Amino acid sequence: MSDAPSAPPMSQGPLVLNMQYTKDLSFEVPNAPEIFATLREQPRVDLQLDVQARPIQEGQNVYEVSLNIRADAQANDQTCFIAELVYCGIFTIDVEPQVLEPVLLVECPRLLFPFARNILADVTRDGGFPPVMLAPIDFVALWQSRRGEQGQVGTA
Repeated sequence: MSDAPSAPPMSQGPLVLNMQYTKDLSFEVPNAPEIFATLREQPRVDLQLDVQARPIQEGQNVYEVSLNIRADAQANDQTCFIAELVYCGIFTIDVEPQVLEPVLLVECPRLLFPFARNILADVTRDGGFPPVMLAPIDFVALWQSRRGEQGQVGTA
């Protein structure tokens, strides 16, 4: 038998994306088919985005992170379409407790975003409209904004 040291066991790293999936997808065109005959301009799209995270099982380091996106498109004072997407990932996270929140609400959605962006673009294009191409999201600013709002609520 050799006296050479054995290789250390391989670790997974602090953040592992176990799986990702579409949890909910809704696309409606409430004014179809008339909207297609009267649409003469690019619709104005209002976007809402939220990130949620929750543990899968208490006492474990496995979490579901949800990227919630809603797109409301308007033109000529009419609703063109409403698209809602909840895109999720299951993550195993092995970090210190003080950095868990930014990992869950910044790093995890950053990994999910390109896939959610493609789904939203495809569904709006397949629905008969120009594809909604989401600009990159600053998840750090979104997280900091959320923390600021929570701080203001707590001091009011």
